[in-house]
Amino acid sequence: MAPDFPGCGYSATPYDFGYDFDGYAHFLARFTNQLGIEHFALYLHDFGSQIGLRLAISRPQRITALILQNGDIYEDQLGPKYEALKQFFAHPSEEARATLAEAVSLEGFRDEFLNDVDPPLAAHIPPDLWHLHWALMTRQRKQIAVNLIAGLKDNLAWFPHYQAYLRQHQPPTLILWGPRDGYMLEGSARAYLRDLPEAELHLFEEGGHWLLETHLQEAAELMRDFLDRTLGNGED
Repeated sequence: MAPDFPGCGYSATPYDFGYDFDGYAHFLARFTNQLGIEHFALYLHDFGSQIGLRLAISRPQRITALILQNGDIYEDQLGPKYEALKQFFAHPSEEARATLAEAVSLEGFRDEFLNDVDPPLAAHIPPDLWHLHWALMTRQRKQIAVNLIAGLKDNLAWFPHYQAYLRQHQPPTLILWGPRDGYMLEGSARAYLRDLPEAELHLFEEGGHWLLETHLQEAAELMRDFLDRTLGNGED
């Protein structure tokens, strides 16, 4: 199950929705309740790692496993591309906020999707990703995106809570990571082993932030094997 969040993809953008980490976590809870999904594994990526972990903290008994892919929750391992955000966190002026808004653009999306992967691999990332993403970006959605980026400062305070959940509950975990990611380098992946020493870690040395766009087959095989061993009986 892979729902688009409100304000994302082809979902609606209601004005009465809370477009923050708590709002999205509550949406996921309602989504699973509505469909009657009592127990589930979570695939966590980027912002979704922090949204999903809020859901896990509130409903730990329902989480059967985690698959982590380039989603950071360790402040000491934030990559160099966080520098501009750190400057905003330290001095959240309107001028600095306007700089954040400049990144919510067609060129900004292109840079985000290509990130730090080498040109030969970047050639396999379809331009449809950033063109379609931009085509769906209304004025309201752009403001939501800027607010969410700015809200990362407050979300840092949640990092210890995410880590505590992992330490306490030790969910079976598969870590898939593309270290060619200016936001989340290899250290961001290995940091999870502090709290999940039994987790399975696979580094795709040439891969970046959007690993499934460049290494889908390899990643899917690892996920299928992990879920079969952890949750299933080996049948499709």
